[in-house]
Amino acid sequence: MSLSIKEAAEIIRSGGLVAFPTETVYGLGANALDRAAVQKIFEMKGRPETSPLIVHVASVEMARQVVAEWPPLAEELARQWWPGPLTIVLRKQDSCPVNVTAGLPTVGVRMPNHPVALALIEEAGVPIAAPSANRFTGLSPTTAEHVRAAFGDAVPVLDGGPCTVGIESTVVAIEGDKLKLLRPGMISLGEIERAAAQGAEAPHPAPGMHEKHYSPRTRLILVRSASELPDRTGAYVWRVALGPAARSVRMPLDAAPYAAQLYRVLHQLDAENWPWIAVEMPPDAPDWTAIRDRLSRAAGR
Repeated sequence: MSLSIKEAAEIIRSGGLVAFPTETVYGLGANALDRAAVQKIFEMKGRPETSPLIVHVASVEMARQVVAEWPPLAEELARQWWPGPLTIVLRKQDSCPVNVTAGLPTVGVRMPNHPVALALIEEAGVPIAAPSANRFTGLSPTTAEHVRAAFGDAVPVLDGGPCTVGIESTVVAIEGDKLKLLRPGMISLGEIERAAAQGAEAPHPAPGMHEKHYSPRTRLILVRSASELPDRTGAYVWRVALGPAARSVRMPLDAAPYAAQLYRVLHQLDAENWPWIAVEMPPDAPDWTAIRDRLSRAAGR
């Protein structure tokens, strides 16, 4: 079922679920201030309640509805990166339901850089809690068709076209004057450190941190070259040249266009029912950190 922004906003306000686009991936959204509505997200995805959700907002003022404080460092990061693929984790307001945060005292908020997402949040008039619109641990969706393949008619979809970033947001936590990287994304830690003039510390609980996550149904293996392929019967995703597998897909050499295509390519190969999908591991370089993270989790490594 496709729908308009006005219809989608009414579903959100009435306690229902809507899949909607962001620049990163499609989200499965509910009113972040409605505990019963948020619970439907976990039930629909089969997601454990120990995994917190990100709250999507259309303004800093809306973010303040769910966070207990808005320190100068948060203001600096928001000014630099919002709207965009950066989630900021802060202490939560008591009004933020405990199932949004998996019982943690903190909540992640971000302002998506997608006109449809922002219009939906503004029309709904409430912050929207939303993980990726897929079954738990499955491949994240970057098109409306991916969402429909996962949920059929069970979830109404607000179609905003393909996602342009294609990798989930960078997640950082702010505690006092400390900045911590929780999950890598296409905004690198170095960029955030330069913007905030802060250092990074040890990780903190965040979405998408399970050892196996973002995975196709087909067995995914990571290799360094074609010589490591198990045989010639599967699909091979690499950056340099076509190879000996039955199906070969050449990916971009640069990180940003690679990220934008990654989930779409994996969805396509997964649907083709190969015995395995092998992916050449990208370079061990800062701009490839998020991609390497997602591939490692998809392979369960």
